Amino acid sequence: MKTLILLVLLFDGTLLKEKVILPMSTDAYGCLDYGAKYVESITTYTKIKKHNRYGHYLNDKRGTIQGYYCE
Repeated sequence: MKTLILLVLLFDGTLLKEKVILPMSTDAYGCLDYGAKYVESITTYTKIKKHNRYGHYLNDKRGTIQGYYCE
């Protein structure tokens, strides 16, 4: 069983590694595909040209997703 690790940067500067257990057995490519879809479902992509700020902001307003990988 693969685990998706999300790198979450909180607005206070803390970097978290949040684990998500995949609901199915898969290979690395399937895990990364699941990760992309999962990030899209829990974030809103925002681009503010005036301040040059863009990224996947968490919908729960805690911070941003900096990346993800599979274990």
